[in-house]
Amino acid sequence: MLVLGTNYSAIIRPLQWLVVVLIFLFFLRVVRAIVVEVRPAGPSRAERRAERRAEEQHRGRRDGRGQLRLRVIEPPEREGMVYELDGEVTVGRSNGCGIPTTYDSYSSSLHARIYRSGGQVWVEDLGSTNGTYVNSERISQPVRLARGDVLQIGATVFEVRR
Repeated sequence: MLVLGTNYSAIIRPLQWLVVVLIFLFFLRVVRAIVVEVRPAGPSRAERRAERRAEEQHRGRRDGRGQLRLRVIEPPEREGMVYELDGEVTVGRSNGCGIPTTYDSYSSSLHARIYRSGGQVWVEDLGSTNGTYVNSERISQPVRLARGDVLQIGATVFEVRR
């Protein structure tokens, strides 16, 4: 019987390199996902400058100079949306809410209430499952909102602005 010699290393060596390249690509993908998740949320410097210019122009046209607004900074597809805080408004997945978060599965139907009292704006959690956070701290009683505060309701993150 004649045994033919086969050069297996000519087949195995490229397969080994292919596996190494695939592992390398996998780790690159994992690192990219981690960087995207850890990156701080917020607008870029150019976006902030453009917003400041628009606010300055808007400030000259409106009556109430101290009026606070909520600007969405997360999720990215809703980023930049602005809600005026004129009176009492509810936030949640219900269609009747003044600030609807129907896209956010982590917010409750009636998640929080934002209202004015004594010339100040307050936020109150309405017994939501996942809680309401002001500046990364979960609130259990009404908390006064000020310019620059970060309000998180479910997975939606707002910034308090003038």
